[in-house]
Amino acid sequence: MSAITPLIPRQPVPALALQTVGGGSWSLAEQQPENFTMVVVYRGLHCPVCSTYLGDLNRRVEAFAEVGVNIVVLSSDDAERAAEAKEKWGLDNLTVGYGLDLDTARAWGLYISAGIGKTSIGVEEPALFAEPGLFMVRPDGTLYFGTVQTMPFARPAFADILKGVSFVVDRGYPARGEIVDHTAGA
Repeated sequence: MSAITPLIPRQPVPALALQTVGGGSWSLAEQQPENFTMVVVYRGLHCPVCSTYLGDLNRRVEAFAEVGVNIVVLSSDDAERAAEAKEKWGLDNLTVGYGLDLDTARAWGLYISAGIGKTSIGVEEPALFAEPGLFMVRPDGTLYFGTVQTMPFARPAFADILKGVSFVVDRGYPARGEIVDHTAGA
């Protein structure tokens, strides 16, 4: 079993490349946002909380674009389940990636869960899947902000993130949490 290693702000994030619903591929290395690429990992089609959460993000895509943020949402679901989520959840404004392998999920510091049957919406959980995470990545491929969850609830609100991005861009606010060895002094 590999230990979860958190990503460190101001340091490069692991490579990330996926296929997307509707055809094509998406690669973090190819992104050229004005300010950030927001990578949102969701649990999968089985998660009713993800449906609501991503629906909120879908309505805010234009507002994020106005502050220079590109967005991708992704899961460890296969192509069929990801396409069903995009369609059923009305995620027409979002790029939806699929097939996040669990080794890559671990490299991003995500938690992995085992499926426990059907969820409250009657959809079977996969045998194994990545729990949620949200990452803001600078154009140079370094982490600005990251958060990971062990549960589907209590995720950061997109309204708050949008407000925060506007603040940090206007003020040139640096990424925080960059200290790896606090005993060495600042």
